[in-house]
Amino acid sequence: MKIAAIVTEYRVPAHADVIVGKFIKGFPTDEGLLPPKVEIASLYLDQIPSNDIGVKVASESNIRIYHSIPKALCLGGDKLAVDGVLSIGEHGDYAFNEKGQHMYPRRFFFEQISGVMATSGRTVPVFSDKHLSYNWTDAKWMYDRARELNIPFMAGSSVPLFWRDPWLEHEIDAPIQEAVMLSYGGIESYGYHGFEALQAMVERRRGGEKGIAAVQCVEGEAVWKAGDEGLWSRELAAAAVEEGGTEDGSMEEKCENPAAFLIEYNDGFKAAVLQLNGFAREWVYAARVNGQIQTTELTRWGDPHPSFSYLGLNIQEMFLTGEPQYPVERTLLVTGGLDALMDSRYRGHVRLETPHLDVKYQAPEKPPIRPTAPRACGASIVPFDPQLC
Repeated sequence: MKIAAIVTEYRVPAHADVIVGKFIKGFPTDEGLLPPKVEIASLYLDQIPSNDIGVKVASESNIRIYHSIPKALCLGGDKLAVDGVLSIGEHGDYAFNEKGQHMYPRRFFFEQISGVMATSGRTVPVFSDKHLSYNWTDAKWMYDRARELNIPFMAGSSVPLFWRDPWLEHEIDAPIQEAVMLSYGGIESYGYHGFEALQAMVERRRGGEKGIAAVQCVEGEAVWKAGDEGLWSRELAAAAVEEGGTEDGSMEEKCENPAAFLIEYNDGFKAAVLQLNGFAREWVYAARVNGQIQTTELTRWGDPHPSFSYLGLNIQEMFLTGEPQYPVERTLLVTGGLDALMDSRYRGHVRLETPHLDVKYQAPEKPPIRPTAPRACGASIVPFDPQLC
């Protein structure tokens, strides 16, 4: 199967490198280096920075670079000529808007991709990296366009596929009462990761996902005050800290500028993402389930960025079968929730009702391809050591 890779830029260690590179060279996993079952046939580079490696990689791998998205999808002709598309609109020299949102051209990429399919009379699976767009309007357009054309569509990041220690996966219809995710990094770029990881857990709660009713972003001392007022659970946060993935000391001492995403769902469920730069080192989840607290640490590890191997294997499975491995509605809901949270922050940290986020879906019963060990081992780590598994 021939795959077109449409990327913003290709450098070390941009997402084009850690995703497309594995489709070229193989997927390092706990079970060893798995060869790809599909072929990268074409590459479109929206930008070529001074530290670009995409041109060299393409030359070494006999991949043709095209100077437009339609030509990359049509392999230089006039009709769709590939069997799947990797759309990676992450990293590159793109503007931020006044709300602090990075305006990557993800909708533009998908407009071009879907346009080629519409005029060719044929659709193929598409993966769009991370959140669908920096704004809800574009994200919803992408989702609706994919449904209109019956495009198998998958999106999101590798975080829900991280190693979990201890292993935790809620049963479908689990009686989850409240949840907290510790997170870190840029408030939009990594806030998405914390939110998505949270959603991948709580979407399995009783009754399925019914959408988000309201959100609020708070920062600074207001975060600790919100905890004192019960807007997020200090007990769950303490359990998450006890699990690990944080610096020594207290969050109040270590985190100079905390942020919190307060999320109220349509079914009355409440959850929070605590963005704790200087304190959190990994994503750590805690939930109260039927009165009992459950926790897990989600770990990504370093080189060779093995979590992207598991993301790539799920994408590849969609290319091979035509079936997304998990619902794109998860990404749609988190995209819209994050946009509303950035709007809340821009408007002075106000609470915003979100009737438009009535995204309903059921969590998948079939698990995606992901690690089975609590920690990375084998080819998932550098230097490779076959004795570690």
